[in-house]
Amino acid sequence: MALIEVHSLTYTYPGADRPTLVDISFEVSEGEFIVLTGPSGCGKSTLCRCLNGLIPHSYGGEFKGKVIVDGLNTLEHPVYVLAQKVGLVFQTPENQLFCSTVEKEIAFGLENLGLPRDEILKRIDEALELMDIKHIRYSSPEELSGGEQQKVAIAACLAMKPKVLVLDEPTAHLDPLSAFRLLKTLEKLNQELNIAILLVEHRLDMVVESADRVMVMHEGKIIVDAPPQQAFT
Repeated sequence: MALIEVHSLTYTYPGADRPTLVDISFEVSEGEFIVLTGPSGCGKSTLCRCLNGLIPHSYGGEFKGKVIVDGLNTLEHPVYVLAQKVGLVFQTPENQLFCSTVEKEIAFGLENLGLPRDEILKRIDEALELMDIKHIRYSSPEELSGGEQQKVAIAACLAMKPKVLVLDEPTAHLDPLSAFRLLKTLEKLNQELNIAILLVEHRLDMVVESADRVMVMHEGKIIVDAPPQQAFT
């Protein structure tokens, strides 16, 4: 079953003279692990923002085509609703962490949903356990390492219980060992929780064995969409 369906997506930022994304179509199925790669500026980050409604709701611009997330058209539903379906983690986690403690960070989205306090605490406990960060529950995100900040950002997404995690180069600012550990954690989440993952990543040697598919972008288009053993032949 397709959790995300992208149909003929073309997107142009406000004021731009040409589209950043050009006629993109693909699906993400339940439990899939997809690696998205391509040169800088090819549209990977823009595509990620389209998958949870940040584009067009928070950016404007010209949006053609359709993105369907677990049956919901992103044009017809607000970002906070779509965030319960698709969790988005950015390249620089400090840009999406703004609460005084890790616990409050994870609770933030849940409180906005109006969940009961006992359910919020239960989900916080589960997310901390999944990401192995119980020991930093009461720490300030500002005091954490880059790898820990990324784990907190992922935990905050997991607490929303999404069916898909979209991660935009989460290892970009991590040393090789921290990157390896984070990618292994994503592999575990995919295998044990059956969460579909779309990972933008340039360290292909670390993730290609985990991937079901590799998508390669170039100049706003997907030029390769194939299993790893075929994608690089």
